Amino acid sequence: MQHLQHRLISLDFFRGLTVATMVLVNNPGSWGNIYAPLKHAEWNGCTLADLVSPFFLFIVGVSIAFAMGSKKDLPETHHQVISKAFKRMLILFCLGVFLSLYPKVFTDPIAAFKGVRIPGVLQRIAVVFFISTIIFLKFSRYAIFRIMLGLLVVYWALMTFVPVPGIGYANLEKETNLGAWIDRTLLTEAHLWKASMTWDPEGILGTIPAIATGLFGVLVGIFLRKNDISKAEKTSWLFSVGALAVIVGLVWGGSFPINKALWTSAYVLYTGGLASITLALCYWIIDAKGYNKFTKPFVVYGVNAITVFFVSGLLPKTLNLIHITLADGTQRGLVTYLYNILFTPYFSPLNASLAWAVTWVLLWMCVLWIMYNRKIFIRV
Repeated sequence: MQHLQHRLISLDFFRGLTVATMVLVNNPGSWGNIYAPLKHAEWNGCTLADLVSPFFLFIVGVSIAFAMGSKKDLPETHHQVISKAFKRMLILFCLGVFLSLYPKVFTDPIAAFKGVRIPGVLQRIAVVFFISTIIFLKFSRYAIFRIMLGLLVVYWALMTFVPVPGIGYANLEKETNLGAWIDRTLLTEAHLWKASMTWDPEGILGTIPAIATGLFGVLVGIFLRKNDISKAEKTSWLFSVGALAVIVGLVWGGSFPINKALWTSAYVLYTGGLASITLALCYWIIDAKGYNKFTKPFVVYGVNAITVFFVSGLLPKTLNLIHITLADGTQRGLVTYLYNILFTPYFSPLNASLAWAVTWVLLWMCVLWIMYNRKIFIRV
C-alpha cells in the first residue's frame, strides 16, 4: 500500500470509468441475455465492450509517461526502472495465469496446469507495459511515433500477405489466420481460450499491435506533460489527433477490418482515437475547468484499478464454490442462486442480467470508496 500522490485526476477518472465498464461487461446475470453494446462483436466490428481493453492499454501508456517522465533524461536510472518494470510484468502475468488456474488448481493441480490458458488480458497488459516502458525510456517521442506506425504496418503485412502453413494463403478468419496458427503451434490448443481452443483473442502475434496501442498512450502522456502548452491547446490537439486517428482507422478498416480478437491495425487507430477524444473531454472538464465534484465514484475505481480487475475476476468463481441445494435436489452455485431469486423473478431476462451487472459495479464502488477514504492504494 502507498499513499496517493499528485495525479492527473482526469486520468484516474478515465481509468476508473474503463474498469467499471469492464466489471459491467464481465458480470452479466446471464450470458445468454446481454444488451448488444455490452456484447463483444462476433468478429469484425466494435462495440462498447470492445473498447475496454484498448482503452486500458492506452491508459497504461499515458501512465508510463507520467510515472517515469522524470527518469527518462537520467540514463543512469534506466536499469533500475527497467528492472522494476520487469518484476511488475512478471507479477501481472502470473496473476493472469492464476485467474485461469483458479479454482481447479486447488482440487486437481495436474489437470489445471495441463489445461491452463497462457494468454489473457492481464498477461497482455503485463507485456505491453514492460515493452512500452523500455521504448519510452530509450527513444525520443518522434522515434516512438515511428515505432508505433512501424508495428502497425508490419502486423498488417504479416496478417495480409504471409501464407498460413497448412492453409496456403493469408486470411483473417477465426481459425485459419496466421496468429491462430502461431498460437496453436507454440502454445498448443490445450493452453488457448477455452471457448475456442483453436485461437486466442489475446494471442502472441496480436500483442504486436497491442504494444502500438500502449505507445499511442505514451505519446499522449508525453504531450500532456509539456509545460509550454496551455490546457486549452492540449485539449484541442487531443481532440484533433483522436478524430484523425478514428478517420484513418475507419478508412484502413475497409481493407483490414476493425477487429478486437485480431487487434488489427485499424482497430488500434480507431480505439486509440476514441480513447484520445475521451481523455481530452475528461481533461478539459476535470483538470482544465476544475469541475471535479462528480469524479469520486470513478476515481476510487481508477486508483485501485488492477486490484478490482483481479479480485472481480476471482470473487464470482469463489462464491460459486458454495453450492445451494434446491427443493428439487439440484444444486446451484451461490452467485447463480442469488441471481435467480433476487433478479429473474422481477425483471425481463435482459433487464435482470443488466441489473445484476450494475449491482456488481455498485458493490465494488462501495468497497473501493472505503479503501480510498482509508488511503489504501494497492500497487503491483
